[in-house]
Amino acid sequence: MDDAIQIPLSSPDITEAEIAAVTDVLRTRHLSLGPKLPEFEREFTRYLGLEHAVAVSSGTAGLHCCLLALGIGPGDEVITSPFSFIASSNVILMVGAKPVFVDIDPQSLNLDVEKTAAAITPRTKAILAVEAFGNPAGFDRLVLLAARHEIPLVEDSCEALGSVLRQRQCGTFGRCGVFGFYPNKQMTTGEGGMIVTNDGRLANLCRSYRNQGRDPDGGGWLAHERLGYNYRLSDINCALGIAQMRRLPEILAKRERVAHTYVNLLLDNPHIILPTISADTTMSWFVFVVRLTSDFSVLDRDAILGCLRKNGIGCSNYFPPIHLQPFYAERLGTKRGDFPITEHVADRTLALPFHNNLSATDIERVIHHLRQAIDQRLALRPKAT
Repeated sequence: MDDAIQIPLSSPDITEAEIAAVTDVLRTRHLSLGPKLPEFEREFTRYLGLEHAVAVSSGTAGLHCCLLALGIGPGDEVITSPFSFIASSNVILMVGAKPVFVDIDPQSLNLDVEKTAAAITPRTKAILAVEAFGNPAGFDRLVLLAARHEIPLVEDSCEALGSVLRQRQCGTFGRCGVFGFYPNKQMTTGEGGMIVTNDGRLANLCRSYRNQGRDPDGGGWLAHERLGYNYRLSDINCALGIAQMRRLPEILAKRERVAHTYVNLLLDNPHIILPTISADTTMSWFVFVVRLTSDFSVLDRDAILGCLRKNGIGCSNYFPPIHLQPFYAERLGTKRGDFPITEHVADRTLALPFHNNLSATDIERVIHHLRQAIDQRLALRPKAT
C-alpha cells in the first residue's frame, strides 16, 4: 500500500478467532487435504442450501473448472459481460472458447437480459453472468432465458456472497456458482474460491480438475483420470474461511452500515449517481462504487481520483471495459463504441474506500475531499456568458 494512503481502499477484517484457527492448523500435520477442506465445504452447503461445494485456490480457478466440467472448448461461444474483472472473460479463453460480450443494463450494471437473448446463436454453450459489485438484479430472468435455450448459466458470484434476490441467495441461480475470497471480498481466505452446485457429476469433475485430474473417489495419488490442475485450497486457507463464515452475519451487517453511511452523505449530491438497488434485493456490498453524471468526462474522473489520492484516500476506477484491454481488442477485434453503456459507465466510476471497520469520521473525510475535488473540476469550466 502507498505510504501516503491513510484511508485504504479495502482492508480485511481479521480477528483473534481467525488467527487462532490458522495457528491450530499449523500445529497439525494436515496443512493441505486435511479435515478443514471438507469442513469448509460443508459450511457453504449449509449456508446456501445446495448439495455440493468444491473449495479451490481462487474464484478464477473455480470458473475455469466449471467451464471444463461443462465441456466447453474450442469453437464454442460463451456470453459474458465486458464490465467485470478480467478473470470472468479470461477463463473462457483458457478453455479455448470465444467470449461474446453483451452490453450492460445502465442501472444494475449486469448483463442486459434482452441483449443477451439477442446474442444467443447455435454456437452459444453457456452464459457466464457476473453479479456486478454483488448486485443480483436480472438473474431471475437470466435463469429463465438459459433454461429456454437449454444452455447452462454459470453464475460468477465472486463479488456477491450474502446478496439475495427475492429470497434467493446469490450462487444458487446458475447450474453452478463461484465465489471468491480475495482479501477485498466480503470474507477472505487470503486467496481462494468456492464452486457451488446441485449437480453431483459437475461437482465431481471439478474436484478432479482442482487436484491434478485425480479421481476424487479413489485411484491413488499417482493415478490421473484427466488433464487437471493444482487448484487445491490448503487447510490453512480453509481454517481462515471457516472462522470468517462463522462471523459472516456480523461482517455483512458491518458492510451494510458503511454503505448506508455513504448513501446518506451522498444522497443530496447532484453530481453523483449512487448504486441502484431494487426493493427485492438484499445487497452484501462488495465495494462502494459511485458514478459521476454525464456532465463529467473520463479526464474529470481521473483528476478527481488523483485529488483523493493526494489527500491520503485510497480509490480506484472500477472496471475498465474488458473489450478495450489491448489483448482483447487485438484478439477479438473489439473497439471503443462497441458497448457504449459499459464504456459510458466505466469512464465515470469512482470506487471509494470500503471495508468493515471504516469509521463514520473516515467516511466523512472521504466525502469532504470528494466534494472538494468535484468542485475543483467544475471551477475549471468556462463561465457561461
